[in-house]
Amino acid sequence: MDHFLFSEFNPVSAKQWKQKIQMELKGADYNDSLIWQSLEGIHVRPFYHQDDFTEDAAPIPGAPSQWNILQQVYLDDPIISHRLIKDALSKGAEGVYLTAHEPFDIAAVFKDFPFETATIYFSLHFLDADFMEKLSRFLKNNKATVYYNIDIIHHLASEGNWFHSLEKDHEQMDRIIGLNPGTAVLGIHTNLYQNAGANIIQQLAYALAHANEYLNHLKDHKDFKQLPLTFVLSTGSNYFFEIAKIRALRLLYATLAEAYGIEQVCHILSLPSKRNKTLYDYNVNMLRTTTECMSAALGGSNAVCNVSYDVLYHKSNEFGERISRNQLIIMKAESYLDYTSNPADGSYYIETLTRELSEKALSLFKEIEKGGGFLKQLKEGILQKKIKESSLKEQEWFDSGKLVLLGTNKYPNPNDRMSTDLELFPFLKTKPRKTLIEPIFEKRLAERLEKERLEHEKN
Repeated sequence: MDHFLFSEFNPVSAKQWKQKIQMELKGADYNDSLIWQSLEGIHVRPFYHQDDFTEDAAPIPGAPSQWNILQQVYLDDPIISHRLIKDALSKGAEGVYLTAHEPFDIAAVFKDFPFETATIYFSLHFLDADFMEKLSRFLKNNKATVYYNIDIIHHLASEGNWFHSLEKDHEQMDRIIGLNPGTAVLGIHTNLYQNAGANIIQQLAYALAHANEYLNHLKDHKDFKQLPLTFVLSTGSNYFFEIAKIRALRLLYATLAEAYGIEQVCHILSLPSKRNKTLYDYNVNMLRTTTECMSAALGGSNAVCNVSYDVLYHKSNEFGERISRNQLIIMKAESYLDYTSNPADGSYYIETLTRELSEKALSLFKEIEKGGGFLKQLKEGILQKKIKESSLKEQEWFDSGKLVLLGTNKYPNPNDRMSTDLELFPFLKTKPRKTLIEPIFEKRLAERLEKERLEHEKN
């Protein structure tokens, strides 16, 4: 019956659609009126059509059949951390993202942990192979599913120094990998580049070049063929572009992995961006994280970890954590966002974006490799300069109102008061220190405006 109904209509070509649109514009210029340019320089058309494709779009390798809901927990006091983990897992989280700045009491943190059902991800801001040996032995004995996300290059890029030194960091990293053959030890923290203001093409190219440093270093390691990689991403508010970004990363990594003769599938953990979050009219942050988590899920992340709407200025609190977790539960249990693997397949717009982002990022990756590779360009300050240029362009868009954050640079509420609610310092913190390289700093778009408003509150 459906086939009969559709057979009554003749197919309409892309050319016919454009002619119809131009007629409706009544003389206005098609390009000026309907085509906009993204921060990446990609021209977005008003419609996309099957005629744009001379061949079928490339399949996305490793797209998961489902995604897991994570809750972030900071490992400070082990008793409190244990309680938070237990609470999160009992209320809908399917795994935990554990952040630690120093070795912790392993047995206390993981007391009664449901290893058979819950996944563990780490964000470790220290490098200690002796502690990692104890941790990995404990988790192996409990048959845990774990992603350690060790990333010495991320530490260099964000702090300006190695954990210890180039030689010792690599020695400790190699030892940890040797202790955990076939386990996801390495993580590529590309969220640093997004939160610092890099555009999507840069994020993808830097992610690939960052990963290539590890693959090149470890290619002669005895466990190289069993070296799973995890990418930790931040998703921004450009909804369809962010869906395409995750798909493009899988395509790009498959190309790189094929060159090394290893498995072409990577694991992806996504978190919302920090860059567009605001202090004032903070409830809008919930809307931002909702679309960003949707992009993460629809783009093909293996796990999604939301952030609280008040993460900028409040310490960890039960209400904010519950809301952030429930956003993901609603997406999964009530919106059925995990019922289809690779739901963006066949969307002419998203397929076109995926292709364009992949091609431009691959070209930039080749430039980086031609220039000596990721670490060399990082040490020479080239990548920092490029990120600053992109960040400045986005900041100019925000300052001029071309990029809108509701409640901040458009429709601000002059009665909002935040100065008495700040439990945390919400702005970029820099500490003068001697560094090997210039660090890459994460900075939010609204910081200058918010400082002015806070100062105004005092007067």
